[in-house]
Parts: sequence; C-alpha cells; structure tokens
Amino acid sequence: MMRILTVAAMFACTCAVADGRPNIVLILADDLGWNDVSYHGGDIPTPAIDRIATEGVELDRFYACPVCSPTRAGLMTGRYPIRFGMQRAVCRPFLTVGVPAAEETLPEMLARAGYRQRGIAGKWHIGHAFRRFHPLNQGFTSFVGHYNGNIDYYTHFREGQLDWHRGFESNADEGYSTDLIADEAVRFIDQHAAAGPFFLYVPFNAPHTPLQVPDQWLAPFSAVEDERRRIYMAMVAAMDAAIGRILEALQRSGVEDDTLVWFASDNGGQALADNTPLRAGKGTVYEGGTRVAAALRWPNGVSGGGRKVTGLMSYLDVLPTLRRVAGLGASGGPGEPLDGEDVLDLIVGSELDRKRQFFSYYERYGDEQLALIDGDWKIVRRGAPILGANAADAPPPQLPARQRQVRPVTVELFNLATDPLEKVDLAKRERERTQEMLTALKEFRAIRPDGGVPPMSAPTPEGWAAPERWKMAE
Repeated sequence: MMRILTVAAMFACTCAVADGRPNIVLILADDLGWNDVSYHGGDIPTPAIDRIATEGVELDRFYACPVCSPTRAGLMTGRYPIRFGMQRAVCRPFLTVGVPAAEETLPEMLARAGYRQRGIAGKWHIGHAFRRFHPLNQGFTSFVGHYNGNIDYYTHFREGQLDWHRGFESNADEGYSTDLIADEAVRFIDQHAAAGPFFLYVPFNAPHTPLQVPDQWLAPFSAVEDERRRIYMAMVAAMDAAIGRILEALQRSGVEDDTLVWFASDNGGQALADNTPLRAGKGTVYEGGTRVAAALRWPNGVSGGGRKVTGLMSYLDVLPTLRRVAGLGASGGPGEPLDGEDVLDLIVGSELDRKRQFFSYYERYGDEQLALIDGDWKIVRRGAPILGANAADAPPPQLPARQRQVRPVTVELFNLATDPLEKVDLAKRERERTQEMLTALKEFRAIRPDGGVPPMSAPTPEGWAAPERWKMAE
C-alpha cells in the first residue's frame, strides 16, 4: 500500500533515496494526444500509463516541443535545442545535424553519477549521419532501435533501407516495433536489475504514423467507425501494453520501489489523436501542440496516490531534476548553462508553484511560430521570421509557390490562469505586456545559430539516397 507522507517527510525521503541513486526509466510516447490516456478521461484504455499517474503523480503542466526531434534533443541536454540548431525542425533523413559533442547528454551525466548501465530501446531521431551522433557515442552503453522517425512498424524500413540496429550494426529482428522495443527494455531490466543503479530510455515510435497494428489490438475498438482512428486507438493500446510489460519487469526483478519511472509524450497529438480540450495539436505552439500527458512514479522517493502537480515544468527539466536525483546536486558539466530547472521540489510537493518562463519555437513553409509562457501569460507569434526572411529563414525554392508564401504576422496573448484553452486574445487590451513579451521572443529567437536547420517539410535533395542499411559515416 502506498505510504501517506507529510510534505516534509516526502522531501526527506526523496533526498535520502536520491543519495542511493535509484534506477531511472524514462518512457516517451510519439505523437500521443492529451486525451488519449484514460486518466484524462479519454476513450482508449491505458491501464499501464494510468498506473504511473495514479500510483505516482500526474504532471499536469508538462510541456514539450511542437515536434519530436527538438524534444528529444532537449531531453538529452537540458538546453533549448535552438542553441545548437535543432529546434526549428525534425531531423529529416537527409540532414547531417545532431547533438554536438560539446553538450553533456543525460546518459553522460548519469555516467558521472555512477550509472554503469545506460540503455536505449526505441527511436533515436536526433542525429544519424555520422557515428559521433550514435547513441553509443552519446553516453549510452547499449542501443536497440531505429535512427529515423516514421519507419515501417513491421519491415523497419525508411527511405528504402532497413533502419533497425543493435549497437552500431544493422539488425534483422522480425516483429512489430512496439513489441521489439518492449522486448529489449525487459531484457535490459532482467539483465541489470541486480547490479544497479541503471538508466533505461524507452522512446517508442508509437502511435506515430504509419498506421499499423497487429489485428489482435483492433477488436476492442470495432465499434469505432473511422478506420484510421480505430487503428490509431489500437496502436495506443499496444504501446500501453508494452509499457505494462516494462512495469511488470521492474516488479518481477524486485526493483520496482527503487525505480523512478518518468512518462511523457514528445509533443501533442497529430490529426488522429484526441487533444480535447486543448487548442490545436502537433506542429503548433498552442497548448494542444506542446502541453502533453506526463506522469512520474517513484514509490521510495515520491508519495503519489494520484496527486496532481500543477506547477509548470518541461522536457528541459528532466536532466537537471535527474541530476539531483542521481546525487550530483547542481554539479555542472559540459554544455552549461542549462535552460531547464530542477523541479524535484514541485514533484514531491514541498513547492507548489514557481514563476518561470518557457519558450516554444517551430517553423514550416515560412510560417514561424514562437511562444512564451511567463507566469500566467502566454504570447503566440506566427508568420514571417521574427528576424526577417533571409537565406537561412526563407522556405526552400524547390517548394511550390503557394508553400513558399510567407504568412502575415499575427500576435495573440492569453491568460492561461483564466483561459487555459486559449480562446480569448488579450493582445490589444494588454499592449505594454504584449510588447515586452515580443521583445523576449526576439531575444530568444536570436539564439539560433546562423544556417540553422532546413524546414521540416524541405523536399529531399535531388539525387539523395539513404545509405545502405542506414550505416553511419565515420
């Protein structure tokens, strides 16, 4: 039975266990909608994800990026990916970008803390062109999964080449990728539970397209008329079952109580997802694109029972928070300063809220989106690049003319305390506040290095072909 602790006792317990370095399991869903978990009232049963929230704490205001690669890069570094040119877009197959070696990644930080086994099972998607970007060269000790996004769930192909790997080598494992990811996560736990502490990162590619799922998961949703939504719902259910297998492996290995499990989605849901009641979804800086389902369970460190944590936190906060959990405190490393904050006090309940800022950024077809949350206030700016359309900012000329048109600038201001669904634009009423926040957006945008990253929807360069079996260049 979950212990009931006072706030003071929770904090004391957390600090004591943090000195003992708990195991850490970080689970990431891909394109999961806010209302696609049943603990939010959605119509897809997600008992495993619900268990993390109901036995742990629900992170009610957890923010990610509008698309996946930037979130993953920020998770690994604790820094806005705009600092190293990876926040504008996803990591397209033909791009040569990746997390720079100068950044200390989450597994590298945990290696400093004494975590000898640091595994990843799933989708990498933050650098695949060169071996220096490989997970095994970014602090992980084992890797099974795929470099790119949007692979076929069964053949594991992307751009005509097999994108499934064990370590540096291509791997021909057969099966549904969601199940294979769970297989590797369970194997890792079974092998290393006795010699902990360990770190396991499980970034699923589900429920991202393509829409593919074993028939066995479709039956519970047979009454859903929309075939595409039916398949999507089944994909979420299959992923939840895979997460359930991971939780069972922790329990079977006897390390469940000493393991911190952190779950989140990498961005808001896409068209087939349910982001109700939030505004918009993936690919936007509105709440539906960036505020995601998230929860944390750590029986020996955080008293839960379904407690809801309402303080703002984000993907950037994972590294600095786990740095404290791992016993390093505020000990810095390469890549400082961090943009994320240690939010452990918010999680354990010794701090209820804190005033802070959070920036979002995304660009597509000349429509640059920037947002800033500052306390209760949120500003959204869309349209032509805030620093002016130059060679680095302009849509690529290969796009059709209608897609190269730069959108007119729009600015909206919301009070999230009274209007969390972003329905009432207060920009004209709050002119001074609007101008101050626009200035902050301009300063944030200026962090991006020259050259940046081509837009997410940039066409594949003429003559480009994927490397055989996605082998990384030296």
